[in-house]
Amino acid sequence: MSTPTPTTGDLAWVLTPLLELPGVQHAVVATGDGLVEGASSSLDRASGERVAAMTATLHAAARAFTTAFTDVESPQLAQTVVESDQGFAIVVPAGKNTTLALFAEPGAKLGDIAYQMQVQVNALTRAMNAPARRPDTAARP
Repeated sequence: MSTPTPTTGDLAWVLTPLLELPGVQHAVVATGDGLVEGASSSLDRASGERVAAMTATLHAAARAFTTAFTDVESPQLAQTVVESDQGFAIVVPAGKNTTLALFAEPGAKLGDIAYQMQVQVNALTRAMNAPARRPDTAARP
């Protein structure tokens, strides 16, 4: 297994297991309006911001594309995959108003990547839905 790639941002911890997968080059956690919540350090700030913005655009376009075929106004997307000669860009919903995106090289095992993305989405969802910690007033004098 490769050495984990450091990440930046508040939610970047969710990216580390993905970046350990063979063939995964970059990853981003983004808001639905295209802001970076976490990014692999392999992306500079401008690239991370561009990826986050394009992730929001791609996700919206995929919903509109599905609606055009099905007449369902608000389809729930499971994933959006773009394949090119450079590799695969994969975007999955990761909770309310959040997406997880990554880029993998052409030979990457997409089944393993898709599985780990869902594991990380579940961990992120649990973390985002955890109740706020309350101070222990009984321990105070």
